[in-house]
Order: sequence, then C-alpha cells, then structure tokens
Amino acid sequence: MNHKIKLGKFGEDFACQYLQGQGYKILYRNFRCRIGEIDIIAVKNNVLSFIEVKTRRQAVSIYGKPREAVNQAKQKRIYRCAELYMQSEGIILNMPVLSFDVIEIIMEGTAVKEFHHYPHCF
Repeated sequence: MNHKIKLGKFGEDFACQYLQGQGYKILYRNFRCRIGEIDIIAVKNNVLSFIEVKTRRQAVSIYGKPREAVNQAKQKRIYRCAELYMQSEGIILNMPVLSFDVIEIIMEGTAVKEFHHYPHCF
C-alpha cells in the first residue's frame, strides 16, 4: 500500500474513533460516486454530517495547513456527493439537518501531534 494511502487510512480510522467517542454513529466510509468521494458520513443528534479528513506529516507545508486543502472546488464536489448520497438513501425528500465538517490531523512520526474537528465549517 502506498505511503500516502496508508497515512490517509490512518487519519480516517483515527477520526472515526474520535467521532464514535463523541457519540457519532458512522454510517458510511469512503462513499464514492461519479462526482468524487466523502471520507466519512456520520449522524449525531439527528444531524447528518459529511466529513472530510485531511492528514499531513507537517503542520504547514508548501500546500498550507491540511484544512486549507478543502477549497471551494472541493466543497462543491462534497456538496454534490452528499446530494447523491441522500438520493441513493431516499432521504433527499425528507431533508435532515446537515453539517459539513473538516477533521485536520497533523502527525509527528507515528503519533498524532495535532487534531482539530471543525464542525459546520462550510
């Protein structure tokens, strides 16, 4: 498995453990559609959350902070994927409360150095 893929999977696993500890129920991981992908779909207190996880080895790189990678174009793809997910699950007509979140994980060696959950951020 590629190093970047391993890092991403570690970040998503870590994020799922955190979310479950916070009372979220994980509904789907890596939901893929023709538009793109959503890392985690979870629900808590009747709020349906679409969560993008960004894991990096450095706090700031030439690409900026991990959360900054979720730019407008990425947000649009996530919105469209969320819409397709809700259509596929038959819940688009019964629109739940939605949240679009980002989880940012910064690693140092094999340990998590920083962890930030930004709920309702876009």
